[in-house]
Amino acid sequence: MELVFRIFTPANNIPMEHVYAVIMAGGVGTRFWPASTEKNPKQFLDILGTGETLIQQTFRRMKAVCPSDRIYVVTHEHYAALTLEQLPELTPDQLLLEPARRNTAPCIAYAAFKLKKRDPLANIVVTPSDHLVANETEFLRVLTEGLRTTREHNILLTLGIKPHRPETGYGYIQYKEDEDSLHSEVKRVKSFTEKPDRAMAESFLASGEFLWNSGVFLWNANAILSAFEKLQPEIYGLFHNGWDSFNTDREKPFIEEVYPSCSNESVDYGILEKAKNVHVLPASFGWSDLGSWGAVHDQQEPDAQGNTGVHSNVLVYHSKNNTFALPEHMAAVVDGLEDMVVVVNENRLLICRRSQEQEIKKFVSEVKFKLGNQFV
Repeated sequence: MELVFRIFTPANNIPMEHVYAVIMAGGVGTRFWPASTEKNPKQFLDILGTGETLIQQTFRRMKAVCPSDRIYVVTHEHYAALTLEQLPELTPDQLLLEPARRNTAPCIAYAAFKLKKRDPLANIVVTPSDHLVANETEFLRVLTEGLRTTREHNILLTLGIKPHRPETGYGYIQYKEDEDSLHSEVKRVKSFTEKPDRAMAESFLASGEFLWNSGVFLWNANAILSAFEKLQPEIYGLFHNGWDSFNTDREKPFIEEVYPSCSNESVDYGILEKAKNVHVLPASFGWSDLGSWGAVHDQQEPDAQGNTGVHSNVLVYHSKNNTFALPEHMAAVVDGLEDMVVVVNENRLLICRRSQEQEIKKFVSEVKFKLGNQFV
């Protein structure tokens, strides 16, 4: 069967019933060890103590965009049962199970082919499962504007967050004003920059031309598949060969066969940094990628000494600017501690300086190597 996904011109009256959401939930969340482990990673945890896990929050937000039967979750096959347990509205057909971790480009290609097969006019939101959105009303407004643009134009659109500090832990998007803008709020992307050093981040902030890369993407299925066909032909070809299998009982064995052959590639590097039709929608809706314990610290209400995570069974003396994540049933006394991260989870304890939390991934690797898989 010959299939050709070329750029097409969507009709301006395509209804919102063609909107779908894809939640990426396959990561391990190593930087949140010891709370996050390979068996129960970050997205399935209530990191902020809200009563919802991060993936439950994301799913609820996406239900404001489209009905639950048009929300799909891409995750590792080991997390299938956990995903269905936490998101009981999902059916097994809405899970895209990865037999191997291959970064974001293969999982997005998989989702795009599957949705294109279901609906040739699919207009798609792709979102991480573990980010924070504080202003959900504004988030929905921004998504609505973005989806209106991607249903009418064959572009690759990302949401860019207006920066308010020289953050070195995020990627940046430089945009340019375009007289022929597709939409008053949508800007053409000039360049992408990975995590900069402090001086560069300060210059980005001062210029007013840069946004944080949120990792939330919008596009119609034809636009993203055309980009894969041109820029990542090997990934495109692997999934294209399974067209007749998608949304049938042959899909699972096909994916199990071809997925490990995919290159380990991010959609940012493999597609967005190379494509010519990339745009960004600047936004502010209280976003954080919650990528570290420091990010969690920033989202919690500190006590008078700047400590966060203190509960009724924790007594703190002469200590300031610490991040605690201790079980509610645990009694603890902390004296003379400053600028530290202290996390207890079951049989695992982390104590490290907040300034060194980027080393946690290395710590976890050493724990796994020296102490065994049971601790990670």
